[in-house]
Amino acid sequence: MTPALRATLIAGIQDGSIVPYLGCGVLADVRHTDTGAAIPADSDSLILAMNNGRPMSPKLMYEFPRAAMNVELKRGRGAVTRFLDQVYGDSRWTRAAVHDWLRAIRPPYVIDVNRDTQLQDSYADIPHTLIVGVARVTGDGTRYRLFAWDGEKYTPTSDLAPGQPILFKPMGTPRPGGAGYIASDADYVDYITELMGGFAIPPTLKTLRQGKRYLLMGLRLNRDTERMVMADIIYAAHTPPGWVLIAEPTAKEERFCARLGLEIIRADIGELIGETAMAA
Repeated sequence: MTPALRATLIAGIQDGSIVPYLGCGVLADVRHTDTGAAIPADSDSLILAMNNGRPMSPKLMYEFPRAAMNVELKRGRGAVTRFLDQVYGDSRWTRAAVHDWLRAIRPPYVIDVNRDTQLQDSYADIPHTLIVGVARVTGDGTRYRLFAWDGEKYTPTSDLAPGQPILFKPMGTPRPGGAGYIASDADYVDYITELMGGFAIPPTLKTLRQGKRYLLMGLRLNRDTERMVMADIIYAAHTPPGWVLIAEPTAKEERFCARLGLEIIRADIGELIGETAMAA
């Protein structure tokens, strides 16, 4: 990554013209303060944590949504929700360097496809709007919930607050409770279908996101699920739509990025936020 590109990315993130899009890799340095264990964030570690540390069959180990669907069919959807609440509702996790970096520069709009609360913690001292993805709900055609944070608590709201930061958690978060998660295959099928139909993005955000560029951080693009979600969330982006940080991309990732017009930056996150920050 050249110094000029790094400066362009940071300036764009600060002024809101470039939107950070966070994948599981941004949590790579997070550890449990009691056990030292890494937070389950990527597909394999989530499956192992959900199955008490034991691998599932190769077919189910392929992807977390598939494994979560298996658990849901055997024990009910609530079992998956309770597992994710237990993992990500636990406050005994160290801070990710990326989230400390974001807290310092405060982008006006961030997309985070992880299910933890660290992004929300980074904005806890200022009012903001939280968008949480939902799936398989009845009586409402939308696939999101909006919450306003006043510095102390979240309350449901009907629209984005003008001038306030927007935190988009499409796969869910334990805080505030009640919205649930996008986790199993059935959740993703419903959510992606409605995302493609325009029902998973608030109308105000559809206007605001037009012409934005994106920086994908900690996100690998080998799986169709992640690629479909990302492509629809960044719909109406600038042409070209932005960049993705992948130090060693696969041929599949290279082909996909070329098709979307995403520029691959062959560097890791530390080169953007600073190696000192990553090591702290």
